[in-house]
Amino acid sequence: MTNAVIVGGGPNGLAAGLHLARNGVDVHVIEANDDIGGGARSAEYTLPGVIHDVCSAFHPMGVGSPFWKEVDLESYGLRWRWPEIDCAHPLDSGSTALLHQSIDATADGLGVDGRRWKVVFGDITRNFDDLGHDLLRPIANVPAHPIKLGLFGPRAVLPASVLARVFRTPEARALFGGIAAHVYTRLDRPLTASLGLMIGASGHRYGWPVAEGGSGSITKAAAAALTDAGGSITTGTPVTSRSDIPSADIVLLDLSPAQVVALYGDTMPTGIRRRYEKYSMGSSAFKVDFAVRGDIPWTDPDCGRAGTVHVGGDFAEIRESERLRATGVMPDRPFVLVGQQYLADPSRSNGGVNPIWAYAHVPFGYTGDATDAVIAQIERFAPGFRDIVVATHVTSVAGMAEKNRNYVGGDILGGSNAGLQMLLRPRPAVDPYRTGVDGVYICSQSAPPGAGIHGLCGYNAAESALRGLGRRRP
Repeated sequence: MTNAVIVGGGPNGLAAGLHLARNGVDVHVIEANDDIGGGARSAEYTLPGVIHDVCSAFHPMGVGSPFWKEVDLESYGLRWRWPEIDCAHPLDSGSTALLHQSIDATADGLGVDGRRWKVVFGDITRNFDDLGHDLLRPIANVPAHPIKLGLFGPRAVLPASVLARVFRTPEARALFGGIAAHVYTRLDRPLTASLGLMIGASGHRYGWPVAEGGSGSITKAAAAALTDAGGSITTGTPVTSRSDIPSADIVLLDLSPAQVVALYGDTMPTGIRRRYEKYSMGSSAFKVDFAVRGDIPWTDPDCGRAGTVHVGGDFAEIRESERLRATGVMPDRPFVLVGQQYLADPSRSNGGVNPIWAYAHVPFGYTGDATDAVIAQIERFAPGFRDIVVATHVTSVAGMAEKNRNYVGGDILGGSNAGLQMLLRPRPAVDPYRTGVDGVYICSQSAPPGAGIHGLCGYNAAESALRGLGRRRP
């Protein structure tokens, strides 16, 4: 029987293992940490019974992932929960832009920009699943829906700063800017509109749900599915050299390119190794988890109904803070994401104390303490926030890398989205999952289609491995 070893038990490693196991391969997953999940884990960071997401928190591409839907994670105990409002973006003027799952409800709240919002996002939302089929794979593939992809393309290649000019109101521009900022690079660069368009459309198609009990519930369900398919998992077992990897016909690495080189660099073809060595990181986060008594005292009560609040001011401020961050300068007012997962999932709270998840976009490898900047940004739109905080847990950029070796320099996206690397990661290739070493593949979020809880990096890498075994057509 063909056997495979998966190094790394994050969502992609589990997805890769599960897909191989469902295709008759004997699979063993090795995870360095004492628990599986990578960025999709949960912990009592502040107080007993108060559940915080370690990193990944809101999951439009989890509930919408074609692979997870095929696996049916709900049958393994996963429960999705949706907030009343997906995302709020407050402005200093006192107004707030709201992203609802309903595109009509979103448009109704944007006044004169409502029609423009529907023009920009309407067809992408309607065609989201078909577009995802073509976009959530390596770029070198024959599209199944070329017309729909052709309609999407002209908007996707634009800088977010250019597409934002479509909107006339500060609210609509800020709402789009906050979504586009998830690309984690300068918003005045080509292609940066693409991720904002897809994230916005994914919200209209599936909403921005959370996993009941914490994001760790997603990987717990995936692990149960893998075990049910005959796979096995070992935790607390770091892999630091090839000698730590059991002999196998297939090895899939849910690791960063730098880690792949550390393990296999001496056997990789020179050209591929050099591409891996030049792979650029750059999406660092500074995370602060709070336990608060009651709810955040937002100036606009609508923010208190939203699962996610983007705290970053108007579009011009977001664009400037991302420009500074990308050039290595810490902004005075960094873009901050605030998560209120407990609104959709009250099981995360304890005795009236609620978990608040927040992180700031900071320069790559930032060595400072951004805690005060995060608090100040929240206080800016919720005066009195400090007074309700009863406990705090800080994860610095170095702490991010310490908790997860894939987060090199605190990069939580598995690599910079600047320039063509967004499309050609970890290297330009027809099959980017191949490392050049026979039977060895990369399956982390550093491979297409990139970061997210979708598991498709792992699924696609497993498909590549199955082709290598001759079980799939080239």
